[in-house]
Amino acid sequence: MKEWYSNKKAGIFFDTIPHVCIRYYVPFMSLEEKKSVEKYPFINKKELKTELKDYKKKKTYSFKIPKGYCYDGASIPKLFWRVIGSNTDNRFLIPALIHDVLCENHEYVDNDRHFSTEVFNALLEASKVNAFKRFWMKNSVDFYQHFCSWGGK
Repeated sequence: MKEWYSNKKAGIFFDTIPHVCIRYYVPFMSLEEKKSVEKYPFINKKELKTELKDYKKKKTYSFKIPKGYCYDGASIPKLFWRVIGSNTDNRFLIPALIHDVLCENHEYVDNDRHFSTEVFNALLEASKVNAFKRFWMKNSVDFYQHFCSWGGK
């Protein structure tokens, strides 16, 4: 596993460099396929073995993100694009990929919402997102997860 990024709270490791692409319409797509592309415009292009280390709890979590996994990118309301950036900002694509997988699979991190948020923040930091944007993104994500009843331990 290759270290992608570590700080005092979390370590992120991948077996290879993540490869994310934008999905787009092609003329012969069905209406259902077009709706899928509209809802989930990004795709993970190769299987990605992921390892997350919670340095505070001294725990390691391992999982795979399948090739072909589609997701919506950073869920930033258009109202905030001028301040934060759009969901297509390439600095947000890897953090959003990992965070979306964790939101869909709480058991990957023992249902620990707070650690998931720390991983998201660490990935934003690794992507050189400035502290102001990271603060707003991290806290917005954590609030939304709490609102959606992701309890955390």
